This record gives sequence, structure tokens and C-alpha cells, in this order.
Amino acid sequence: MAMEVSWRKSVQDWINLVCGVLLFVSPWALGFSGDMMAARTAWVGGIVIAIMGIAALVQFAEWEDWVALIAGVLMIIAPWVLGFAAMYYAVWAFVVLGLIVAVASISEIWMVHHPTATAR
Repeated sequence: MAMEVSWRKSVQDWINLVCGVLLFVSPWALGFSGDMMAARTAWVGGIVIAIMGIAALVQFAEWEDWVALIAGVLMIIAPWVLGFAAMYYAVWAFVVLGLIVAVASISEIWMVHHPTATAR
């Protein structure tokens, strides 16, 4: 039995994929790779968000957007919960990218539940 791949392209899924990659490279790009807690959080969060973006692009399932939404919210609060809120660049990377992921995921979930509102 062959697995059918549906390349359902959604702007929100691409946004999540790009944000996941940006979050993953942010420790090196923004210079906080020396703080292992911040760097590891960025790497793990970036991988989770990027994988959810790829999974949603390949074969959409609503749970992928819910996981991305949760990961986005966790990235927003991570600097304060994990104790690296004094790192200005890390905080901005986590908050901005987490907020973009959360909004994109909410938008996608809303579109799934309200298809007539987005139909043209």
C-alpha cells in the first residue's frame, strides 16, 4: 500500500517552518549560544516547530497546529520560566518568533473550523 502525500500548501505552515528554522539558528545568529539553557531551548523549540510545519505541509492534521500553538506559547514564556530573561536578544527571539508561531497556528485552526469565512 503506497502512502499518499498531500502537498497542501498553507501560508501558516510555511510561516511555522521558517520560524522554527530561525529559532533553531538564533543562538548562533544572536550570540547567546554560550548560555546552554537558552540555546538548548531554542534548538528543541525550533526543531519541534519546524517538524510541525513540515508535517502540516506534507499531510495536514489539525493536531499539528495545536502542537505548534503550544510550542509557540511555551517559547514566549520560556525566558522567564527557565531563567534567561536577562538575555535581551534571546528574550526577543523567543517572544517574537513564539508569538508569530502562535498567531499563525491560531489562524490555521480558525480557518479549519470556519472554512466559509475564508472562502472567496
